Amino acid sequence: MVSIRVLAYLVPFLSLSQALPRRQNAWPYAPFTTEGRWIKNSLGETVTLVGVNWPGAADAAIPEGLQYSSIANILGKVKELGMNTIRLTYATQMVDEYFENGEVDVPVLTAFTNVFGAANGTALWNQVVAKNPEFNDRTTRLQVYDAIAAEAVKQEIYVHLDNHMSQAYWCCNTQDGNAWFGDRYFDVEKWKRGLSFLAARGKNWGSLVSVALRNELRSPDNNPAILPTYNWETWYKNVVPAMNGINAANPDILIYLSGLGFDTTLAPITTGANLGNGTTFSKSSFAYADKLVLELHNYATTSTNCANIRGSLYNGGYNGMNATDPAVKNVFPVLLTEFGHAQTAAAYASVYSICLKDYLGQINGGWMVWVLAGSYYIREGVVNSDETWGLLNHDWSAWRDPDGIEAVIKPMVQETLAL
Repeated sequence: MVSIRVLAYLVPFLSLSQALPRRQNAWPYAPFTTEGRWIKNSLGETVTLVGVNWPGAADAAIPEGLQYSSIANILGKVKELGMNTIRLTYATQMVDEYFENGEVDVPVLTAFTNVFGAANGTALWNQVVAKNPEFNDRTTRLQVYDAIAAEAVKQEIYVHLDNHMSQAYWCCNTQDGNAWFGDRYFDVEKWKRGLSFLAARGKNWGSLVSVALRNELRSPDNNPAILPTYNWETWYKNVVPAMNGINAANPDILIYLSGLGFDTTLAPITTGANLGNGTTFSKSSFAYADKLVLELHNYATTSTNCANIRGSLYNGGYNGMNATDPAVKNVFPVLLTEFGHAQTAAAYASVYSICLKDYLGQINGGWMVWVLAGSYYIREGVVNSDETWGLLNHDWSAWRDPDGIEAVIKPMVQETLAL
């Protein structure tokens, strides 16, 4: 029996949480599968995912910018760029608190007041409701994710869900307690529970096509107890059960595997090299092999040599798209799910920016630029923090650098999608 308390939280958003049909003859033409280096929809058509990061993993564990704009308008800006995907990030802490609260989610108003205090948190919440009047004081954090997913269906934008952090906080460094399996905040069992929980919840969204295992695994430099375990064998021992759990919870969605070194390398995965004690990654050994995708990040913003950038990407995992490379044992689609720079003319004219634009367009490789957000509710203690890398300006109303959008981002989208 469902308690009255639970119903009180659910009633405002029952329409969002009801299962949406996963019709194979209508958008999103799901489920997606992989075929060699390509992602395919239910019609057998190649789908290249091109989009932007929408952060939601910081202190309040709520997607950014809602005090400045409606969900519909934010996704409308994504659509304006010609993009088809959002990488929507979240913190495991959000799911942990749901379970700690007797499987009752935390209202957004409560989350804001916990972070900003009663007066400032309430004022911020009132701004959010003014821009998003479908919300009310009972609206919870998970229901905000539901609402974004529902609007994404309307605008035909795919949702890729990213487990960005365990602790709800700004990401990342090697000493933040979220770096590696078993780190201060990185409880492995809770991480796996969160992945499976949101994969199952995403069945009802209609727009969710993929989930990522973990953002930017890195050396836990201030945790000597687990630092010796920072290796590929430990990666494999943790990643495989997590993949199994996701697939059991939602067999339809794609699963993105990220690598080490802030997700700059997946080298031994594509080549099937020894991960330690004879352990190797064999894609064909998984019953859901056609659901596996690789993701990489690149922030070589100061590089002056495009060949070095290309070489790093290829050897770090993009060789997995090349079935003719004799060193490659596992062929995957590979996406660059994070890259970016300041929204300035100089940054767009850099070797880094030009190189990635050309490379990703030439290989028809999917990508998700960092970052959509023009500002954050709070970032590393700074309230209403500006984001100079954000495609949107501080109040999320317009492009921060319209010239860069027109001259680089929009043509890059078009070139990548032109198969």
